Amino acid sequence: MLIGALISALNGAIAKVLADDMSAMEIVFFRNLIGVLIILYTLKHTAPKLTGGKFHLLITRGVFGFSAMILFFYTITVIPLGEAITLNKTSPLFGTVLAFYLLKEHLSKSTIFALLIGFLGIIFITKPFGLVISYEHFLGILGGFFAAAAYTTIKKIKDIYDARVIVLSFVGIGTLLPAMFFSIAPFVDAPDSIAFLFPEFTLPSTLWVWSLILLMAIISTISQWLLTKAYSLSKISIIGVIGYTNIPFAIGFGWMLGDVFPDSLTFVG
Repeated sequence: MLIGALISALNGAIAKVLADDMSAMEIVFFRNLIGVLIILYTLKHTAPKLTGGKFHLLITRGVFGFSAMILFFYTITVIPLGEAITLNKTSPLFGTVLAFYLLKEHLSKSTIFALLIGFLGIIFITKPFGLVISYEHFLGILGGFFAAAAYTTIKKIKDIYDARVIVLSFVGIGTLLPAMFFSIAPFVDAPDSIAFLFPEFTLPSTLWVWSLILLMAIISTISQWLLTKAYSLSKISIIGVIGYTNIPFAIGFGWMLGDVFPDSLTFVG
C-alpha cells in the first residue's frame, strides 16, 4: 500500500506535467487505453481463476473509478497537486461511512472521532466562505466520494473476480467513456463549469508527451492493481489511513513542479 501511495503521487505529478499539452479527458483516455493493453496481456499469459458474477457491480466499479479519475485529473490542473491529492484522499472518510452502511464494517469510537477530525481537515483545506467552497475544491471532494464508492464496490466483488479483472473494468470503462465524450463534444455547447468533459480530441505530437503517457499508464496500472489488492485484503478504514502517506509525496512533487507550498491552514488540514 505504501508503494501504491508513492506511485499514486508520482502519477499525479506526471499528469500535471501532461496538462500543459493535453486536456484532462485526453490524459484519462490514453492512460486507460494503455492500461487495457497491459491487463489484457497479463490475462492472456495467466488466466483468472475466479469465475465472476454480479457483472453490474463490476461495471459500477468502473463508472465510479472513471468519475473519480476525471475529476482528479481536472483538479490538478486548477489547484496545487498537494491540495488535489489531499481532497482526493477524502475517499477513506467517505469509504469508512459507506463501509459502515453497505458492508456492515464496525466503527469504533476512535474511528468516529478520526472521521470528525478528517472532515474538519477538509474545512481547513478548502477554506469555505460561509457555507460555500470553491467549485474546484468541490469537484476534488466529489472525486474523493466517487473513489470511495469504487473501493467499496471492490469489497463486494473481491471474492468473485480476479484483481486484474476488476482493474480491467476500470481502465476499460475509463477508455470507452472518454471516447464517447470526444465523439459528442463537437455537438455540445457545454457551460464553462463542465467544459472539461467535452474537449476537442487532439493526438499527441511529440515523443516527450508519448513517453510521459506511457510511463503514467504503466505506473498507474501497477498502482491500481496494488490498491485493488490492498482494499480486497483489509478494511477500508485501515487501508485508507495508510494511503494518506501519498500526500507528503504529492506536496513534494508539486513543489518541484512550481506549486505554491501549502499555507498554514492547509497544512493543519
